[in-house]
Amino acid sequence: MPQTQSRRTPSPGSMDSGLPPVIRRGRGVAQNGANRFERLHRTACDDGWGTLDEEALAPPPVPTVLVRDASRSAITWNDSADIWFDRSINTYRGCEHGCVYCFARPSHAYLGYSPGLDFETKLVFKPEVATLLEAELRRPGYEVRPIALGTNTDPYQPVERTLRLTRAVLEVLERFGHPVSIVTKSANVVADLDILARMAGKGLARVYLSVTTLDASLARRMEPRASTPSLRLAAIARLASAGIPTGVLAAPMIPGLNDAELERILEAASRHGAGEAAFTLLRLPLELREMMQTWLEQHYPQRARHVLNLIRETRGGALNDARPHERFRGQGAYAELLGRRFHRAARQYRLEGRATLDCTRFAVPGRPAQTLDDGQLSLFG
Repeated sequence: MPQTQSRRTPSPGSMDSGLPPVIRRGRGVAQNGANRFERLHRTACDDGWGTLDEEALAPPPVPTVLVRDASRSAITWNDSADIWFDRSINTYRGCEHGCVYCFARPSHAYLGYSPGLDFETKLVFKPEVATLLEAELRRPGYEVRPIALGTNTDPYQPVERTLRLTRAVLEVLERFGHPVSIVTKSANVVADLDILARMAGKGLARVYLSVTTLDASLARRMEPRASTPSLRLAAIARLASAGIPTGVLAAPMIPGLNDAELERILEAASRHGAGEAAFTLLRLPLELREMMQTWLEQHYPQRARHVLNLIRETRGGALNDARPHERFRGQGAYAELLGRRFHRAARQYRLEGRATLDCTRFAVPGRPAQTLDDGQLSLFG
C-alpha cells in the first residue's frame, strides 16, 4: 500500500543527488532531476566506503507516497487555442504509471517536487474532489460543456483501485447529466463500466484508450506501471461492446522509436471495436528534455542520437516547440508524413468517427430539468 502524507512538503529528492543514472525496477526514470524553481542542489559525496557505487549497482526501491491536496476546487479551466475542451478534472497529480515521455512531468515542479522520480512516487490526491465538483456544478450561472478526465495525469492509475476518486467524480457527473470525455492508458477503466454504459446510453460519455506501442517489451520500459498493450486493447473491446463510444489515442508518436507502429496500432484498435482515433507527436517541455535523453541513452544507446535528431527535425531544430497548433503535430517533412499516414490509416480502418456529447441533459438535482426525451419539463432532478 502507498504511504500517506497529511500535508505537502518539498522533497529532498527534488534536488540533484549527483548520482549516476540507474535503471530502477518498476520506475520510468532513473533519478530526481533538479526542480527548476529550487535554488539549492545536492551533490553526492562518497565517504570512502564505496556506498555510491553500491547504490548505482543495486538502487533501493522508491516507495509510492500519497499526499493530500488542500486546494478547494475540482475543475481546471483553460483557454488554449489548440485544445478542444475548456475544462477538466485531474483526480490525481503525479502518475504512478511512470511514463518517461509524459508531458505532465514538469507540472510537478509547481508543487515543490521533481519531475523525475517524485512525479511517479509522490502522488497528490484530493479526497474531497467529488464534493468540490458538486458545489461547482451547483453554482448559479454554470454553463455546461463536456468536461475532460485524464488531460494531465491518468484518472485510472493504480491508486484509483483503492481511492476510487475518479469513480466518485463520475457518480456526480451522472447525477447531474453532465457529459464527460476520458483518456486513459489503464485497463482499469472497465471497473466503471456500469456508470459509463449508463451515461453513454444518454450521450454523456466517451472513452479514449492511449496505446503507445504494441510491443510489450518497449511498453514496459517506457510506461512501466501502465496496463500492457494487450489489456488496453481488451478494454477497448469491453467498452465498445457495452455501447460506449471508444477511441484509440496513438500517443505520443516518438520518431525512430514507435512511429513505425502507427498503422498497426490503429488496425488493432479497430479490430477490437474502436470507432475513433487521434494521435500526437512527442513533445519535450522543460525538464523532460534531459530526462528523455538520459532514458534513451540508458535503454537504446545505439539509437539515442538518431531519435533525438528526428525529434529536432520535427521541432524546428529544437527538442520542443510550445507554440499552439504546432506542439501536438510538429512541423517539417517528417511530421507531415506522419500526419498523412495517420489520416490514411484512420480512413482505411474506419476510425474517422467522432462521438458527440449531449449537453442538454444537464440538470442540478433538486431543480427542474430543462428537457427530457419527450420534450416535457420535469419537476424532478
